[in-house]
Amino acid sequence: MPSAAALAAPVAPAVWRPGTDAMQEGEALDYDPTAYDCLHQFTLDWPCLSFDILKDELGAPRSTFPHCMYVVAGTQAQHAKENYVALMRLSEINQGRHGSKARNEDDDAMSDSDDEDAPPQIHTNRVAHHGGVNRLRCMPQQPAVVASWGDTGLVQIFDLSAQLADVAQRNRQKPSSHAMQKTVPKQLHRHRTEGYALDWSNHTAGQLASGDCSNNIHVWQPTPDAKWTITEAYQGHTGSVEDLQWSPTEANVFASCSVDHSLRIWDTRERSRSMLTVNASDTDVNVMSWNRMTSYILASGDEKGVLRVWDLRNFTDGGHVANFDYHKGAITSVEWSHHESSILATCASDDQLAVWDLALERDPEEEEALAADTNALAPADLPPQLLFVHSGQHNMKEVHWHPQIPGMLVCTAEDGFNLFKPANL
Repeated sequence: MPSAAALAAPVAPAVWRPGTDAMQEGEALDYDPTAYDCLHQFTLDWPCLSFDILKDELGAPRSTFPHCMYVVAGTQAQHAKENYVALMRLSEINQGRHGSKARNEDDDAMSDSDDEDAPPQIHTNRVAHHGGVNRLRCMPQQPAVVASWGDTGLVQIFDLSAQLADVAQRNRQKPSSHAMQKTVPKQLHRHRTEGYALDWSNHTAGQLASGDCSNNIHVWQPTPDAKWTITEAYQGHTGSVEDLQWSPTEANVFASCSVDHSLRIWDTRERSRSMLTVNASDTDVNVMSWNRMTSYILASGDEKGVLRVWDLRNFTDGGHVANFDYHKGAITSVEWSHHESSILATCASDDQLAVWDLALERDPEEEEALAADTNALAPADLPPQLLFVHSGQHNMKEVHWHPQIPGMLVCTAEDGFNLFKPANL
């Protein structure tokens, strides 16, 4: 029989790794609210594969709670005619029981303060969209201008200025209407097949690129009459084009990734071939992100869950500068932080969202000192650059950083959205 001292001894905390560590019978997982500065959930009628966060006029950078933000998302409904684009205003985003409140457990007023926090308010305008939305992006320079990639093979551009103005003035006394609105697209283009790759240029207002499952890429150039001319196909990929990213600094340069295992850099003035090509993986390259703050750095995520970082100054096969084989399923989204050049986020089909800081290095002495207090020692095979792991969502599809609230993340999954800010960012 164990001694009384042994029974009274505290159990050392341990790091539990999804997909690696088994759950014992009767065990249940819970999260530590001190790990978040805020954490909220919200849903629409149907799952959303894709969404975007609109830049607003509320200031940047901002860090004081409560927060307010605008999100646009596209649904994947059971029937084509039930789909819509949702323009949402999320307001009164408080910390709830997270952050400093969770860390100050001895504060007698904590529960009273929690009661005073208003729940987040969500006001929505819905615009009919025939067919499911594969991907959705809002123009950085005019956030109410939204491009959608539909499973019907159509890329459409909508001006949702009226819907944005309406939702901006909604409040508790003036709730949203759930009526479906109809808006004629400013322009549309039918690809040969459906696709997923879609990106607006941050450098040139109105410049758009779309890529489809038939290996083709089209560039949309804005015209003075608020329309677009659409180029003939850029050809070079031998498999479905999965993602596109415009250069943050050069107007004529964009990058693409594909199920043909390649990453390619293109010049808009040459449609017959890419300027640079690397074999980025031994499987499908699903997603990519171009670092906005360090313009020669790219990241890619593949079907096997491998995250790689590339330096365009040495863009060669096998020339990646970082390789993380952490995720246990296909990486479905990757995005660099808007505020820290070394930080990026990934989400994957293993139901994990990971935040990475490439500037971090392992310090065994510091880890041991912290573990003696409240933390667990990190397993030797856990990458030291892994800064934060978020879970609790099923079949994660896309993650975005808020461009004006440092550290704030939104992720969509089959079972809805999570909005959160890690406490260590």
